[in-house]
Amino acid sequence: MKRNSRLSLALHTLSHMAEEPNRVRTSADIADHAGTNPVVVRRVLGRLREAGLLTSEKGHAGGWRLARSPQQITLADVYLALNERMIATGPDYEVPSCSVEHALFRRVTTVLTEVEASLVQKLSETPISAISGT
Repeated sequence: MKRNSRLSLALHTLSHMAEEPNRVRTSADIADHAGTNPVVVRRVLGRLREAGLLTSEKGHAGGWRLARSPQQITLADVYLALNERMIATGPDYEVPSCSVEHALFRRVTTVLTEVEASLVQKLSETPISAISGT
């Protein structure tokens, strides 16, 4: 994984949070530790909050904390929450008009769909607690 990827940032942050699950962490502290910008941290962690993996509290004593125990959060949960995908799809993706390119696209999409399903299965076998050592 690239060090500056959203997935890397999320896994790094959650692994630290798993060591002290009740501790509240600010975006600035996480950003400083991860070597990135607090805005980037808030965007990534916001997706994890939407997926029910984190909670956030506003105000002077606010910040981020785990919404579930580290044993209940898997690497697959994080991967899926960030909507990281191997396959380019969606409303903005144009299906190729060339018949060869279209056939290639269909085949590669099929293979990558199978690979991704296998990846998610393997990621679901590892909780964050296994990475942090808790």
